[in-house]
Amino acid sequence: MSHDPNSPSEPNTEAELEAARDLDRRTTAEVLQLIHAEDRRALAAVEPVLPAIERAVECLAQVLRDGGRWFNVGAGTSGRLGACDAAEIPPTFGMSPDRVQAILAGGPGALLAAVEGAEDDPDSAGQALRAKGAGPGDAVLAISASGHTPFALGALDAARELGMRRLALTCDPASPLAAAAEICIAPQVGPEVIAGSTRMKGGLIQKATLHLISTGVMVRLGRVEGNRMTCVQPNSAKLRRRAAKIVAQLGGVDEHRAAELLERSEGDVKQAVARARRLAAKIPPLDATAKTGAS
Repeated sequence: MSHDPNSPSEPNTEAELEAARDLDRRTTAEVLQLIHAEDRRALAAVEPVLPAIERAVECLAQVLRDGGRWFNVGAGTSGRLGACDAAEIPPTFGMSPDRVQAILAGGPGALLAAVEGAEDDPDSAGQALRAKGAGPGDAVLAISASGHTPFALGALDAARELGMRRLALTCDPASPLAAAAEICIAPQVGPEVIAGSTRMKGGLIQKATLHLISTGVMVRLGRVEGNRMTCVQPNSAKLRRRAAKIVAQLGGVDEHRAAELLERSEGDVKQAVARARRLAAKIPPLDATAKTGAS
């Protein structure tokens, strides 16, 4: 028997967008205009859930501050977005990669290719968390547009058993995932242009929400000064130039001297800024004051 996508028993992400029923008969320009209009509508759904995002930021910042770990857990597009956001934390904010991790249904290979059926195994999420030694003091952010994905639900079930903090990101506030979380972020984006294709508005809103959360957490943890990424890892030519510019701007020296200080500091931007400020203020370096016995 076929399922009615608008039935209450179905996730609301399976509903059909009335305005898109003639999608296959539209011009290319009309298709793009409709998708863009729906994307704008989706992004507007962030503002009503900002208080929930704030609670998530404060929770996850405290978890990391206390030495715990944060796991993004999901399947398909949701899992890939969680993995991508976690992967950006070490180079951008200088935090060890073991502190913010991702668990993706189907394993790392599912980043590049779909692993069919992986999302339907709720137990594998718990097994992955246990394999990482997760427990009290850690947190799970389960990500599922529909809020019905067994893998994401299994992650929250395991998190409860392990005494972890439980957070959820879903597009359905009435979903089982929302009910299983302590903190639920549920922006309501409405039906997709292509019915059920949550890589579209669902994926867009998840990306927008994830970078709000991760950036907010890192700001709370002091991983920026002003709006400069003072914990950036300068492991490429582009990032070395950026790091030198940050040192010059915050330390009050020219970029040539900033680059020298950055090299002396072995790429540690905060240390290079401190050296630059001492130089700019004509304060002797710490090793010199130590030799003179100054306090």
